Amino acid sequence: MSDIRPHEVQISVPEPKDARLYFIGRIRTPWTDRKACPRQGKEDGPDCQVEIFEPWVPALQGIEDYARIELLYWLNQARRDLVIQNPGHNDGTFGTFALRSPVRPNPIGTSLVKLVSVDGPVLTVRGLDCLDGTPLVDVKPDRCSFTPKAPPKD
Repeated sequence: MSDIRPHEVQISVPEPKDARLYFIGRIRTPWTDRKACPRQGKEDGPDCQVEIFEPWVPALQGIEDYARIELLYWLNQARRDLVIQNPGHNDGTFGTFALRSPVRPNPIGTSLVKLVSVDGPVLTVRGLDCLDGTPLVDVKPDRCSFTPKAPPKD
């Protein structure tokens, strides 16, 4: 994690507070190296598997009704100490919050993916951009396709 590009700014990261996240699954992709991983997933990309752990498998009920789902995942191999980044390896710099870089204080990734199939605890999807073995934080229906299951709030 010492590969600082020109013009990047690194900080000392404070001790984390426990957010009490549960990793609900694991993502399986063909990429084991960040340099080989795509910058943005594409729906015509390779099939990837999302393995849901017990006791969370029953939470998948009804997910097959959606063509697209949103996956939130923990970018466990990403550094967390850059506030200014140089994604183009040149003089251009941007604040971390102005980028979709995996390098973030809380390295949460999100992808809107095509749901190809559901087979028990395994979702097959297309459109991911993360490394093999990435811990899964959450699964949600595509917000554009989602119809609330409860009446509107007063």
